[in-house]
Amino acid sequence: MAEWLTGIEGTEAGHTLALALALLAALLHAVFGALQKGRHDPWLSRGAIDFSYGMMAAPFALFVVPWPEPHMWPIFGWVFLIHLGYKISQGYTYTKGAYTVVYPVVRGTGPLFTVIGAGLLFGETFTLVQWLGVAVLLAGIFGLARYNLIHWELDRDTLKPALALAVLTGAFVALYTTYDAYGIRATANPFTFLAWFFFIDGLTVMPWLAAARWASMTHRPAPGPLLLRGLTGGFVAFFSFGAIMLATRLDQVGEAAVLRETSTVFAALIGWLLLGEKVGPRRLALMGLIAAGAVIVEMGG
Repeated sequence: MAEWLTGIEGTEAGHTLALALALLAALLHAVFGALQKGRHDPWLSRGAIDFSYGMMAAPFALFVVPWPEPHMWPIFGWVFLIHLGYKISQGYTYTKGAYTVVYPVVRGTGPLFTVIGAGLLFGETFTLVQWLGVAVLLAGIFGLARYNLIHWELDRDTLKPALALAVLTGAFVALYTTYDAYGIRATANPFTFLAWFFFIDGLTVMPWLAAARWASMTHRPAPGPLLLRGLTGGFVAFFSFGAIMLATRLDQVGEAAVLRETSTVFAALIGWLLLGEKVGPRRLALMGLIAAGAVIVEMGG
């Protein structure tokens, strides 16, 4: 599998597969966000998810894939720190804001920074039409943020901090997308990067922070449903993150990052159908504008 993937890098087949993987990552990331934001405390959900995918990745990292080359260990160190910053900012974002309010801002802010970072790090360039797509996407993002500032009533006192944290989280999304793309390209076997990322990232900080938070609660949630949510989220994380990382190795990092932001449409549907959050035609149209920007980027490439 690894030889086949590396063999189609930079080809039309690789581009097509990267497109499919980015769209799969979009759907699964919306599901992942809903799992973290859902019925349980976001910190507890994230800890359970991380622990699950860390345990699942352990046998693959230790016994299946080739061990990382020596130059990969400093890369994994930076990857861990970047993802830790992302998780902390994401946890505070989900604590202060409704899912359908903060999620589009988080996922929509990231592509702009990612496109710039990919240009600096990998020498990628966008056409004029693709930059138009980015502009459409950003219009949807900031239009949605402005609409929420005016009309959203739930958690009104924390709305502005939630939106500010959402922008910060989006910056971390761009940072980890770009740097992880560098990391997965720096090793001969892409599955080595994925297995060791999940192994290191999953079993280090977040499960222990979540356990401490759970122990300090007066009314502790039952561990069974929480662990089941973590197991489900672990599987979703494998395919969501794995798909987008493979897409960035097969094709342009910027295009893959922008296409993933069609997740805002899936997030709106999930928030409406499963979390009971009202979306409304105007907010849905603005989310659709974000997705339209991503489509224009792909068509203009």
